[in-house]
Amino acid sequence: MAKRDPNKTARNKQVAELKNQLRALLPTVLAETSFKSEQSLNALIGHRADEFVDLKNEVMLSPQDYVSRYLEGFAEHRVDPSAEAGWGSFRTSHDDFYDELKKSKAAQEYLMLFLQRSYLSRYEEFAKKRPTVKEAELWMGQNAAEWGLLVSPRFVNGRWENDKSEIRRFTQPYWTIGHVIQTGLVAPGSPNKTAFNDVSDYLTFFENVLVRHSMSPHQKHVATWYRDYILASNNPTEVPLLIPELRYAGLKAKHVYRLDFCVIRHGDMSKIGFELSPWSTHGKLIGTKTKTVAQVNKEAAANSEKENEKAKAYFRKFGITTLIYGDSDLADTTMLFRDIKSALEPDVQQKQLGFHLMSKFFD
Repeated sequence: MAKRDPNKTARNKQVAELKNQLRALLPTVLAETSFKSEQSLNALIGHRADEFVDLKNEVMLSPQDYVSRYLEGFAEHRVDPSAEAGWGSFRTSHDDFYDELKKSKAAQEYLMLFLQRSYLSRYEEFAKKRPTVKEAELWMGQNAAEWGLLVSPRFVNGRWENDKSEIRRFTQPYWTIGHVIQTGLVAPGSPNKTAFNDVSDYLTFFENVLVRHSMSPHQKHVATWYRDYILASNNPTEVPLLIPELRYAGLKAKHVYRLDFCVIRHGDMSKIGFELSPWSTHGKLIGTKTKTVAQVNKEAAANSEKENEKAKAYFRKFGITTLIYGDSDLADTTMLFRDIKSALEPDVQQKQLGFHLMSKFFD
C-alpha cells in the first residue's frame, strides 16, 4: 500500500473543517443577502476566479496569497466608484456582487473561507509554476554521453519529445529529485528510459555517470557534497536537481557551451548557473616565451571574453543567471557550496492576509 502523503492528509482535513464553517455561516448569509442558495453563491464566487486571477501562470504559495490576488482582481474589475454617479448604466455584475457581499459581514467571511478552501482543494494546481513547452526539455552531459530530462517524455519517430497535454498535469515539483525519479532520463535515439527506483539509486547514477566523466576535481567534489546534502534532507524528493553539464545547443553535435551546474527552482522557475573557471583550464596560456606582451594580453583578454560571452548566452537563451568561480573562489569551496545551497533551499515570500484586510476591503 502506498504511503499516505501527510501534507495532503492535513490539507484534506483543513478542507473538511472549512466546509463545516461555511455550512454554519450559510443560513446567516442567505438571510442577510439576496443570494438564493449555496449552489448559486458558490458558483458566483468560483466562476469569477478565472477573471480575477491568472490561474494559468500565477504561482500562489498559500491560501492567503490566493485570497489576496482574488481581491486585487475583484477591485480591478469594479467600476470606479467616483464615476458611478454619472455612469450608473456602466455598472457590471461584479459591482452588484460586491454590493451584496458588503451588506453582510457573514457573507464577507464566507467569501474568505470559500477562497481558502478552493486553494487547498486545488493546491497542486495553484502552488507551482509550469514550464512552457520550450522549457520542458533539457539536455545535459559530455559529447557522446548526452542525457535528456523531460516533463512528459514520449518516444515518437525515433526521437524524444514531451506530450504537451501532460506538462501541466505533472504531479511532482518540476526539476527536482522527485521529477527525475518519476520520468527517468532518456538517451537520444533510444526508446528505453533509464529509470531510478529511489533517491539513492539516482544519486549513485549522478555521481558515477553524470559527473564521473568530468576532468574537474571541483565538479566531483560538488557532486559528493550534493549527495550528502540530499541524503540529509527531510524531503529529498522536493530538492531541486543539480543539473551537470547543461548543454546550450541541446543535441546539436557542436555543443557551443556547457554549463558546469544549473539549478532550476521549481517555485518560480528561476534558474541559477554555476561555472567553475579555474585558470588552469579556462585561462592558462601556453608558449608565452615566444610571444610578445601584446600577444599575451590579447589571448588573455580573449579567454576572459569567452567566459563572459558564455554567461551572457545562457542568460539570453534560458534566462540563467550564472555565477563564475575562479581560482581564489575554488581554493576554499565554502563560498561555492553556500551559494549552491542557497539556490537549493526554498525562498518563499508569502503574502499575509488577515480578516482585518477583508474588513478594510469592504469599507
